[in-house]
Amino acid sequence: MTSQVSSPAEQADEAVVGEQRKPAGTKDVRRLDRVIIRFAGDSGDGMQLTGDRFTSETASFGNDLSTLPNFPAEIRAPAGTLPGVSSFQLHFADHDILTPGDAPNVLVAMNPAALKANIGDLPRGAEIIVNTDEFTKRAMQKVGYETSPLEDGSLDGYSLHPVPLTTLTVEALKEFDLTRKEAERSKNMFALGLLSWMYHRPTEGTEKFLKSKFAKKPEIAAANIAAFRAGWNFGETTEDFAVSYEVAPAAKAFPVGTYRNISGNLALSYGLIAASRQADLPLFLGSYPITPASDILHELSKHKNFGVRTFQAEDEIAGIGAALGAAFGGSLAVTTTSGPGVALKSETIGLAVSLELPLLVIDIQRGGPSTGLPTKTEQADLLQAMFGRNGEAPVPIVAPCTPADCFDAALEAARIALTYRTPVMLLSDGYLANGSEPWRIPELDELPDLTVQFAQGPNHTLEDGSEVFWPYKRDPQTLARPWAVPGTPGLEHRIGGIEKEDGTGNISYAPANHDFMVRTRQAKIDGIEVPDLEVDDPHEAKTLVLGWGSTYGPITAAVRRLRKAGESIAQAHLRHLNPFPRNLGVVLGRYEKVVIPEMNLGQLATLVRAKYLVDAHSYNQVNGMPFKAEQLAKALKEAIDA
Repeated sequence: MTSQVSSPAEQADEAVVGEQRKPAGTKDVRRLDRVIIRFAGDSGDGMQLTGDRFTSETASFGNDLSTLPNFPAEIRAPAGTLPGVSSFQLHFADHDILTPGDAPNVLVAMNPAALKANIGDLPRGAEIIVNTDEFTKRAMQKVGYETSPLEDGSLDGYSLHPVPLTTLTVEALKEFDLTRKEAERSKNMFALGLLSWMYHRPTEGTEKFLKSKFAKKPEIAAANIAAFRAGWNFGETTEDFAVSYEVAPAAKAFPVGTYRNISGNLALSYGLIAASRQADLPLFLGSYPITPASDILHELSKHKNFGVRTFQAEDEIAGIGAALGAAFGGSLAVTTTSGPGVALKSETIGLAVSLELPLLVIDIQRGGPSTGLPTKTEQADLLQAMFGRNGEAPVPIVAPCTPADCFDAALEAARIALTYRTPVMLLSDGYLANGSEPWRIPELDELPDLTVQFAQGPNHTLEDGSEVFWPYKRDPQTLARPWAVPGTPGLEHRIGGIEKEDGTGNISYAPANHDFMVRTRQAKIDGIEVPDLEVDDPHEAKTLVLGWGSTYGPITAAVRRLRKAGESIAQAHLRHLNPFPRNLGVVLGRYEKVVIPEMNLGQLATLVRAKYLVDAHSYNQVNGMPFKAEQLAKALKEAIDA
């Protein structure tokens, strides 16, 4: 869905409750500036779909938003258990926001496991909507409740709304020819309808979505719509919900344009398609399915009309091998994976370095090592991207900072790969990949020109005057070698992993040549043109917080909180991690203290210390979840005061 918004304005990432007013009806409507809702239930309860639909309607309404899906890695964890809990958190506001929120204002708990897994994150006074039908003795015992939390007073500090969601859903669908079990599956739509009423969300989009999703099963579509409407009507009529809430559109938060809600993986997919069009090259994706990167393969497979070819290989090695072959053949070549897949692809990435061909290696990072935490987020592949190959095999590294920024990062990675004839690593992560936010759809004239000139004929004259093609004769500015498409007459040349002779491309074991080629490949990467690092420092602070990748949102929210409290702190965020921006050393030298928050054990901090001899303070988290803004604000305040 898309929406139109007006002029920009930056506002603090803080909540203020507005006035309460009485509408024409019988219930009060309270205005809020932001809300954080978390839907939680069993893996089979449809919480991701419910959250996604609420998000889509919120985007169409015009709010700024940020989401955090959180689900187990197992295809179907045991029903009703803590490991099987799936949740979806949505933060939406009438102003510019940066994170999915630290703590939910509202929890929708579909069963005892969902309540127990999430209650610790709720502040006192938060609203809890529970499906009382699921609070049976057996279900509670399964998660360690000896007595019912709905009755033993343990929830007295919260605003509890007990709702028999299952019973109400079954009753609402009694006119349909469905079994009780089939009818119960629609309870997530009942919950969605209730929350849509509570927060005045549009309903037309969800009903249209359900008709489309179940177009081949109109009875199921009608049942889900009926459950959705029943939830809305329940909120309207029940006495338990005396107040509904309004969160106005974020009309002043964004530049003028057409916006849509977009996830990181979807933005990355669109960015790759845009890059191929701007380069006038066919797009080839060689990939093996792996969480959380698989969505890119799924999405690109839908766009054959844009000249996209997708190849689901038998393994990670075959995926990148096919992609490198496509690069040799003149395509914009991409391979997608996560950390374990990068390890398998490392030899072929080294081959791409040796062949000096453009190749995009997209790593959607997740918790490791090994299989690790497939559905949780982490930033622990930076050193692997830098050094995870044999020999001296330097590779440029680009990292997006928000879900929408994945679009621009894909274009930037393609620019570098095509201009400098090199594989490029793009480091996204699970938080960006699955999270979503509003994205302004760019105009075509805003996209960069990525057109490429293939070699067309001889490029070197021998001493005897004859003209020949040298596959490793370089552009003096970029040090890129020519890109010769196979089949072009006169441009036949040998490729392979054995060291090449400078210029001719013949196999060479000469020590001096190898030394020259190694240094030249490094110089090519070092010479890549990247923008200078921009620093946000309105008060000439003594402390700088430096981030990269998905820590941007929590860091910026934390900095806003500190500045609002009167603290002076500077902020900078790296998109280019290899090579670093040329002014990074100068920037670091201006500050007495440098703090680097990372979702790893200090990988960027290690690189910064080694290269610039700066005693950077590393603040780390590796629990599979993104930083919370309040947590970072506290850590940064301690750094300022130290």
